[in-house]
Amino acid sequence: MAKKLNKKKMGSGILTAVFSLLSLIWVSPILIVLMNSFKKSGGISLFPFEFPNAETFNQFNNYINGITHGNYPFYMSMFYSLIITVLSVALILLCTSMAAWYINRVDSWFCKMVYYLCIFSMVVPFQMVMFTLSKTANMLYLNNPVTISIIYLGFGAGLAVFMFSGFVKSIPMDIEEAATIDGCNTLQTFFLVDAPVMKSTYISVGILEIMWVWNDYLLPYLVLDRTKYMTIPIHIQFLQGSYGRVDYGATMALIMLCLIPIVTIYVICQKHIIKGVLSGAVKG
Repeated sequence: MAKKLNKKKMGSGILTAVFSLLSLIWVSPILIVLMNSFKKSGGISLFPFEFPNAETFNQFNNYINGITHGNYPFYMSMFYSLIITVLSVALILLCTSMAAWYINRVDSWFCKMVYYLCIFSMVVPFQMVMFTLSKTANMLYLNNPVTISIIYLGFGAGLAVFMFSGFVKSIPMDIEEAATIDGCNTLQTFFLVDAPVMKSTYISVGILEIMWVWNDYLLPYLVLDRTKYMTIPIHIQFLQGSYGRVDYGATMALIMLCLIPIVTIYVICQKHIIKGVLSGAVKG
């Protein structure tokens, strides 16, 4: 018994060391960006992996330069990124959770076809449809920060429906039948009975969709009118000056400002993400 316990401890110690090393590798790019956000451009080019010193330290000038650069205010980019993210994620969570519930509760060929179409959409590369999408968005007036959420709904529905469907299958029909006996209609049954049970899946899907929409560059770049609306990734891209000159310090500073909200939300809600993925895999 003692030998088995020692082997288990040794194995757990090795796994802890390996995963600690892997976590450092994954976190290192963020630390490098953070260090370089406080350096002068010359220090970033010559010593990208060193901590700022007396010669390369640029205080908070990179953040000030990044925020004040150009004619388009950075706070407007923050505002449009926030509007697009909130509206898109809210629409995705509402529509896909209801769709997943309906697909699993109504056993018909139409529901199965919709489900498989959602799954198929996950394997279709965005580059295949981006040019026709841009033209269609202009024709249907989906080229502003509010209506672009409809496009995000189409692209985010695949993963969301898949995760919600896996969890809905694990919800017993008995509680829904009891709610119906108590006088609940279909909408009341979903919002008062099923939706609270799906809390962990809502949070996990929401975090994944927030990370995608907030950091997305290509879709807003193709669809939005960049003279009126800029998201944070587009604003960072426009830090490039004349003759291809790039202010790397300001770029790193704005990247950090873009990362802080997402990393904070992810760290706070990571346990719910794990619960949501596991709960969705129970019968899916």
